[in-house]
Amino acid sequence: MRRNGFAIVALVLGLAAAAETARADEAAWSALRAGGHVALMRHADAPGGVGDPPGFRVDDCTTQRNLSAKGRADAKRIGARLKSEGIAVEKILASPWCRCMDTATLLELGPVEAAPTFGNVVVLRDQTEALTTGARAMIGKWTGRGNLLVVTHGANILALTDISPASGEIVVVRGGNAGGVEPVGRLLLD
Repeated sequence: MRRNGFAIVALVLGLAAAAETARADEAAWSALRAGGHVALMRHADAPGGVGDPPGFRVDDCTTQRNLSAKGRADAKRIGARLKSEGIAVEKILASPWCRCMDTATLLELGPVEAAPTFGNVVVLRDQTEALTTGARAMIGKWTGRGNLLVVTHGANILALTDISPASGEIVVVRGGNAGGVEPVGRLLLD
């Protein structure tokens, strides 16, 4: 009898988690369809741990962690899904790291602009406060009719939203909110 009780509790908790994920997904899709929001996307799959190898250089992709074949395919698929959902992306910014620039480019949603304020806060830990303040300011100023898409690092999104996203996951936040970064929902498009 005790095992059945645990199974029922596990089932109920699993169903509750699935319902919460569905609500977060729908809230994110609704916000992006309305426009005026910011989509913070963690770069697609780039194996090799956290940060970059010793001696890496931002201007030399051969010295960095880069997208895997899966990451490249995922980025293309995510871009196609956003297009098929009719999401208006007005501007695309990306961390200057190659895995972020490549993810943003492979989405095929428009021109990509490097935005140093979204640079890797793990590697640039001595600049975390300044980078996060700059990122909050950019998000707070976004008042476009379409959406701002930012491809950055998981640690940056965590610092901004208290959400630790998976590779390729999108955390949607309100644009034009000078009071802070307010998450609306999440999308894990696998």
